[in-house]
Amino acid sequence: MAEPDTAARTGAPGPTSDGVSVGAHARLFVLLTVFLDMVGFGIIIPVLPALIGTVGHVDIGHAARLGGWMAAAYSLTQFLSGPLMGNLSDRYGRRPLMLLAIFGLGVDFLIHAIAPNMFWLFVGRVFAGICGASWVIANAFIADVTAPQERGKAFARMGAAFGLGLVVGPALGGILGEFGPRVPFYAAAAISLLNFVFGYFVLPETLTAENRRPFEWRRANPFGAFAIFRTYSGVLPMCAVLAAFFFCTSVYSAIWPFWAKVRFGWSEAMVGATLAVFGVVMAVFQGGLAGPVLNKLGEFRTVLVGLIAATIAVAGYGFVGGLVAVVALMLVHGPEGFVYPMLTALMSKRVPENAQGELQGGLSAITNIAMLLGTVFFAQIFGYGVGLNVPNPNLAYNVAAVGLALTTGLFLWVVGANGDKS
Repeated sequence: MAEPDTAARTGAPGPTSDGVSVGAHARLFVLLTVFLDMVGFGIIIPVLPALIGTVGHVDIGHAARLGGWMAAAYSLTQFLSGPLMGNLSDRYGRRPLMLLAIFGLGVDFLIHAIAPNMFWLFVGRVFAGICGASWVIANAFIADVTAPQERGKAFARMGAAFGLGLVVGPALGGILGEFGPRVPFYAAAAISLLNFVFGYFVLPETLTAENRRPFEWRRANPFGAFAIFRTYSGVLPMCAVLAAFFFCTSVYSAIWPFWAKVRFGWSEAMVGATLAVFGVVMAVFQGGLAGPVLNKLGEFRTVLVGLIAATIAVAGYGFVGGLVAVVALMLVHGPEGFVYPMLTALMSKRVPENAQGELQGGLSAITNIAMLLGTVFFAQIFGYGVGLNVPNPNLAYNVAAVGLALTTGLFLWVVGANGDKS
């Protein structure tokens, strides 16, 4: 057992009264929460086009545009609230903010399930964004209980839980969607609210008293977070890469179910099945391969492999002719899952222990504004493409491929120059 000073230094809280470490309890619940959140989120993806079409009385092209604006509403409120949540967690602890995030997601799903019109669909998205995504606090939990040199693997395990949630969620959503587009939302709400009750009784606090710091409004707004990043050497260039990466890869959340219906005529069940396959790939790569790849290549080269794979995959989706090719590209897609956890690990090493929540909140702001812009952008590109005299539903993927190629070059230029090639 680590001495108190060692535990504080490495981010590894000591044991609980039952002899099991707080860190072990926290890791288990955080992984479970990420998994369940993605199950809940994944359940709704296959039926979102049908729900928007039913509630908004629009065709699929307009539904895709509305879906983009809904995602933008969520991302905007996340952009505004993410740094606030991260900074509050540095002051008051991780537990209350995590529980708030889980509860907010459950309420969001419930609002979607009963929404009588598009206004209430937007209200649900905004409510979830204000409460703050659990991912921000989950990353801070992991940073609290994991030594700096082990964080790349720990963040990758979270990515594996994310992937497993995407296995179960979309497959379940495709099945439940056969009973109506609102049914999966009721199921997603139940999952999140039950997880909230479970967490209320079992989730420990991991932020020790000595690692808490006073709350400051200037550090709790997204623009203040950007300014704070300038004080940490090498962090801003990595933030730029991360923003570009999330902007380009938001093409999937923006158009996948719409693209699948237009391009191949897939049912909700088939859309769910393909997303489940994608989840399996992500879980295998992040849960089983991230550690060995990291040990062999180091964080810098692992990110590079992920960016190259992401570029090849998104370019490929612009040319695929059927299901077999889509599944094959998902295997190519796998290393993309290395990018976020490894970049996060690189940045966490450059930030003091009492600012890990602030870091995660700032990263949430960056990724959410990037996804906001990217989702709206690619949804409009898709709507434009399918409305052409000769429809081109692949246009958004073509544009994203160019963007990811430029992002890879940006990474080599600005991050490699900072000496993080180990």
